[in-house]
Amino acid sequence: MGSTLVTRATRDQVRLMVAALAITTTVGYGVLTYAFSALLGPMSAELSISTTTAVGASTTAVLVSGLMSIPVGRRLDVRGGRGLMSTGSVLAAVAVLGWSQVQNVVQLYAVFVVIGVACAMVLYPPAFAVVVAVAEPAKRTNSILTITLVGGLASSIFLPLTGYLAHAHGWRTALIILAATLAAITIPLHLLAVYPGPPPPRATAAGGASARPSPRAAASNRSSDRVADEAPDRSARRVLRDGGFWVLAGAFVVHSAALAVIAVHLVLYLVSLGHPPARAASLAGLLGLLSVTGRLVTSVSARWLPMATITALILSIQAVAIALLPVVGRHVAGAVGCLVLFGLGFGVSSVATPAILLERYGAAGFGTIAGMLGTPTTIAKALGPLGGAGLADAFGYRPLVLAVAAACAVAAGALALTRRIAPARPQELERTTM
Repeated sequence: MGSTLVTRATRDQVRLMVAALAITTTVGYGVLTYAFSALLGPMSAELSISTTTAVGASTTAVLVSGLMSIPVGRRLDVRGGRGLMSTGSVLAAVAVLGWSQVQNVVQLYAVFVVIGVACAMVLYPPAFAVVVAVAEPAKRTNSILTITLVGGLASSIFLPLTGYLAHAHGWRTALIILAATLAAITIPLHLLAVYPGPPPPRATAAGGASARPSPRAAASNRSSDRVADEAPDRSARRVLRDGGFWVLAGAFVVHSAALAVIAVHLVLYLVSLGHPPARAASLAGLLGLLSVTGRLVTSVSARWLPMATITALILSIQAVAIALLPVVGRHVAGAVGCLVLFGLGFGVSSVATPAILLERYGAAGFGTIAGMLGTPTTIAKALGPLGGAGLADAFGYRPLVLAVAAACAVAAGALALTRRIAPARPQELERTTM
């Protein structure tokens, strides 16, 4: 009976944590990433800077977030998520409040460095790492899917909300309201609902009360702390010796860059095909809507196929769809068809990445491993649009779109290849490091 009650309490705690993280990541993405687009115009005008200069601040935040992925992931593996995510929420709220007070470009970039650090501590990657650490293996994928499905609403909620606040109160007051909203929602939820992580074993007296540990127990506790600190390092070494990890990383880096290029340049390309700007923006909006469908399809298909195989198939469909856009995209029906198929893979990496890592390496050291993959993919996401702009300026948008198609095809092939490369086993690692 007691065992059943403990199990039920644990499951309830995980459900509560997943619900809380679904809310906090939605608010986090809405305030820390999507609000920027709605405030770009009035902010740039008041600060007397170009939109390119202002966008550079956002790019800086993305780069900083990517660079912080590994140390944040390692911290999550060793100490759990409550303290880190709560601190990140406080940092995020303070940074957004500071953003509302910037007077020049130097202050703007400094604030966005802090926002980048906060993003690494409160968005999808740390949320996934916390879920993987405490959820039952059979529940992990559905838990991650729940978080991403709710989080996918962030742009739909916060773009219009931020636009309304800026119009009604000015962009600075809008940011103050958003900072207060962020603090009021995410700080208490992270403090109360996020599981702190499994503590090192401690000696307890009868009835469960804490007791003063014996010298032998104290030594055991210190040993457990050392093991916990060293575990992420062992995971990192094992992964770095796995050739499949590098193929996997290459696939997601190329695909992340390709998606970032489309996200930034699609509207302009559709306009160049002859669509009016309003229609082009509406067509581009299909990507966000279909990304939710793609996540559902990916998760359901995982019942029958490995996640890497499913993702490779979806990326192949993306490659064909975007390659056909220059051919049939001048017609509304043709553009809709291409973008519907391409949109299926627009959010697939949010679900596929943690699932593939779990399939290949298990849950041990997940935060560190996810951070090792997240760093290059986030950097690619930040720099991809810049490279795309250079390619478009030199050769036009058609070659750029075909390059995106090629990138999706290469990523699909690389993901399929990882199924043929056996991961390095811990025993092999121990032999090579002795």
